[in-house]
Amino acid sequence: MPTVKPIPNDMHSVTPHLVCAGAAEAIEFYKKAFNATELGRLPGPQGKLMHALIRIGDSSVMLVDEMPEWGSFGPKSLKGSPVTIHLYVEDVDTVVARAVGAGATATMPVADMFWGDRYGKLEDPFGHQWSVATHIRDVSPEEMQQAMQKMGG
Repeated sequence: MPTVKPIPNDMHSVTPHLVCAGAAEAIEFYKKAFNATELGRLPGPQGKLMHALIRIGDSSVMLVDEMPEWGSFGPKSLKGSPVTIHLYVEDVDTVVARAVGAGATATMPVADMFWGDRYGKLEDPFGHQWSVATHIRDVSPEEMQQAMQKMGG
């Protein structure tokens, strides 16, 4: 009898699981914005997605529709989200521009940051917060600390 892997192939230890008001539309947005690939979806009896799985880069993201009857609400229903999903990409400027073109709102313009990333922030049309970055230089912890102190941090 074959053994079952405790962590399935192609999955990481931590996987975001996003609740969206309109998970099917969210999948289409993530395809346009972040070149996501849809790996599967499980629609329920009323057509809402009970589960969906996409891949962005080398990482999986699970999605589900809002289901207030089960206490499952997306960021728009909750009036915001305390969570930011961080996405490393090859070219942050291109990805942020593509995401904005697909319907995201830039909440922080892309710029070179003291910690060595070129970095910007977005809110997607479903209320989820994303930070998008390309690592452009290695910075020592000492340099980072000095840069933060100069900022008054």
